[in-house]
Amino acid sequence: MPRAPSHPAESAGHLVDHHKGYDPRIVFFYFVLAILLLTLAGGLAYQQLFKVGEHANAERVQNQRRIVYPGPRGNIYDRHHRLLVGNRPRFSVRLLLDALRPEIRAEEIRIRRNYRNLDDVDAADLPSAAQRVQIARASVVQRYLDEVNRILGRQERVDTRDLERHFARELLLPYTLLDDLAPAEYARLLERLPVNSPAQVHTSSVRDYPYGSAASHTLGYVGSTDAVELEDFPGDDLKTFKMKGTMGRDGVEKQFDELLQGEAGGAIFRVDPAGNRINPPLAQVYPKQGRNLVLSLDIDLQLAAEGRLAQNEMAGAAVAVDVNTGEVLVLASKPDYDLAAFSPRLSGATAADITARGAWFKRAVQGAYHPGSSFKILTTIAGFHAGAVTPDSTAHCPGFFRVGARAFACHDGHAHGEIDLVMAITKSCNVFFYKHGMDMGPEAIAREARRFHLDRPTGIELPDETRRMIIPDPEWKRRTTKEPWVGGDTANMAIGQGFVDVTPLQMACFAASVARNEVWTQPTILHDPNRPRQRHEPIGLTTEQRAALLQGMEQVTRKPFGTARIFQELLEPLPGLRLAAKTGTAQKPSPRGTINFAWLILFAPVENPQIALAVAIEGDTPGEETGGGRYASPVAHAILKAWLDRKNQVPLNPIRFRSD
Repeated sequence: MPRAPSHPAESAGHLVDHHKGYDPRIVFFYFVLAILLLTLAGGLAYQQLFKVGEHANAERVQNQRRIVYPGPRGNIYDRHHRLLVGNRPRFSVRLLLDALRPEIRAEEIRIRRNYRNLDDVDAADLPSAAQRVQIARASVVQRYLDEVNRILGRQERVDTRDLERHFARELLLPYTLLDDLAPAEYARLLERLPVNSPAQVHTSSVRDYPYGSAASHTLGYVGSTDAVELEDFPGDDLKTFKMKGTMGRDGVEKQFDELLQGEAGGAIFRVDPAGNRINPPLAQVYPKQGRNLVLSLDIDLQLAAEGRLAQNEMAGAAVAVDVNTGEVLVLASKPDYDLAAFSPRLSGATAADITARGAWFKRAVQGAYHPGSSFKILTTIAGFHAGAVTPDSTAHCPGFFRVGARAFACHDGHAHGEIDLVMAITKSCNVFFYKHGMDMGPEAIAREARRFHLDRPTGIELPDETRRMIIPDPEWKRRTTKEPWVGGDTANMAIGQGFVDVTPLQMACFAASVARNEVWTQPTILHDPNRPRQRHEPIGLTTEQRAALLQGMEQVTRKPFGTARIFQELLEPLPGLRLAAKTGTAQKPSPRGTINFAWLILFAPVENPQIALAVAIEGDTPGEETGGGRYASPVAHAILKAWLDRKNQVPLNPIRFRSD
């Protein structure tokens, strides 16, 4: 049995000795705690010393936003520096949403209080917090819209769905209350809206077309886009809001979009936790207008062509080319559309009307038609080179030409009797060209047509030029239709019928090439006052051959036999202007029957060619004779008259605009 301590001190000492002893397990935890503290200190030091830049960047991304807005597009001018496409101011009323935060918050509190004071409403029917905010936003915005309505005498209402979409996606951008204000409304708002109001009058730019529908297929139109980019501006990693810009959708607006496109501007703002911006911006760059473009078109000639085409009330196209440079002076197609309808956006009803009228179709560069008798100039040149035609060649025309068991009629159904080359061109005798076309064969005609580049696109600087032009030969027919070539195919080809398809632009270039005595004319839609004369391979005619060809073409517009004698009989004289021309009438099948359409190719003056043109008019009545003399010649006459008027004008030292 243990002995009890005999003295109190003995008992206390025993207890003291016991508590002074060490427990090894506790020492281990000391080391663990020390390691953890060192790790924590090291981590804090690493974050503070080595990752401070990363944290600062994360904070910047969290607290900053970038806004990008487009620059105005460059202007488009005609060759005499008259404005074809520019920019006009577009007035709107925009609301600065970040300035509405106190009002929206106060309105939300008022709405919540009003609902709480209602005794007969179940709790389940009360709007949620998010719904109360939406109601408050719409109420405040409508309040400002009502102020604008009072000034303008309108009764506009806020589109709540559009407003919420804007708050969710584009909070930093102003919200458009009213768009496309009249200038008088703009002036009234400037005078009566408070300077410090969150509702501010805003001016932007949209495309303006001083000549309406003129050259609409050539000029093209623009559409809205979100792809507005700002180069060499900081903040690529920031959340970016982009105001809508424009991009070319058709015509030269599309082809030269990169040149015309303005340089975007932008700004970087700090934002509060709710995403509202804090002024002033941290960085800002202002937009710049795009480069200007000078086209080769002459608007006087273009308007003359389109005006006369419109009088015909038929679909058609007219092209005029500078013989020496290939610059296109006229590129007209009817029906067309008013470019103003696209600014700022095309309505569904207008788009449907354009579709119903077939006005999207660019007949000058997309219309692949049989050239009819205008192709006989090419057949003549092919005959010269093949040795099947000479300046003294003749044929007997009884009014038809028999190929096998089939009789091919002359163009007017009348017998011309014995006829030579010059008169065959003047009177457009089919029989002459049937006979000599059969003599030379289809390969010779196709070879010459390809020398003149009639089998391929011209390469003009426009989108959507057709590739459907056709210069056939026996191998092409076997490949395409799986059928052999027959004599009737050659007869039709010789007069520009059958499988032959070309565009009005191609035929205008062909006329320019014949005028210049060369085999190719490269067209361009751009104007260069210092552009040199084009030089290509010569046609290779003898003096006698070319003289006979030109004599026949010159007599086409003269009495008494020319198929385009309307120039002397009915149309206003063009004093001192000698014309070389060829008319044509071609047929196309239609569900309603065969429809004719008229051609005329021409260049002038004969002694020093400067302008060449082609006109193609589509008929609208089955069986009606739509000859070049009747329908196409007046269009050509209108162009030539405007051209002469331009040449006779006294130079006015026009203002020059930079094209860059």
